[in-house]
Amino acid sequence: MWTVLKVNRKNLTLLKNEFLKKIGNDVIFYIPKIQLKRFLKKNIYIKESLLLGDYILCFHKDFSKKSVLASLKYCKGLKYFLSDFLNSQKEIERFINKCRENEDENGFLKSTFFDFKNKKKFEFISGPFTNMVFSIIHEKKLSINAILGNYKVTVSKRENLFRPV
Repeated sequence: MWTVLKVNRKNLTLLKNEFLKKIGNDVIFYIPKIQLKRFLKKNIYIKESLLLGDYILCFHKDFSKKSVLASLKYCKGLKYFLSDFLNSQKEIERFINKCRENEDENGFLKSTFFDFKNKKKFEFISGPFTNMVFSIIHEKKLSINAILGNYKVTVSKRENLFRPV
């Protein structure tokens, strides 16, 4: 049974250890993350960012029992459990499967994770064009042709991350 937890990121390792102590070693945590590359003054800065912010996904077979949730409610680092996770199991599993399909070898999400269909404008969130808005002209398997201001550019999907605006 998957659940969504709102956590304090500073105490994430402490929270994981408390969960392992209280309900056993068969707990699975899934935290999707992206790698952002920023270019500042001819230097590349790489930053790891959590896709869901303060939320993480956690699996244990006994999360359907209220007594288990009550025993975990006051763990250090846990703000709260998202309610109604029992009715959203299919959506949570579909999201996790989509994330795992689009991970690279280091566990970071690739730009193929983001859906580009029916969107007009996008913003680069990593790479040399960070924070610039562009429109897609043509999408290929490994790259996209885009209009960036008055320029036509071809950008690799593997090297750059962008999001809809």
